[in-house]
Amino acid sequence: MSVICSQLHSLARRGKQHSFPFDRARLPINGIYVLFETGEEAHGGERIVRVGTHTGDRQLPSRLMQHFVNENKDRSIFRKNIGRSLLRKAADPFSAEWEVDRTSRAERKGTSRHRT
Repeated sequence: MSVICSQLHSLARRGKQHSFPFDRARLPINGIYVLFETGEEAHGGERIVRVGTHTGDRQLPSRLMQHFVNENKDRSIFRKNIGRSLLRKAADPFSAEWEVDRTSRAERKGTSRHRT
């Protein structure tokens, strides 16, 4: 497994790199994104800390905005699952509220008691 992981890191490092804040006009319109974190290292270079994609044609820039600029946890299944895990582990009663889908403005307005 370590060889495959090393090869994946090597392949990802060869791709075009962008950094935050990014210029939407310079991003590809479709693709898979691979994130590296400054200071994190593995397999002889920067370590992959996140991999993701988007749904729909021409949506990669929009997806990156949703994930990393607007930071709406309901637009990120990764954030949603992390929050879900932490709330369940703590047996926090807010976990029921966390499960409400607020991806549309109407859903946020009609179902939320709290702003999250």
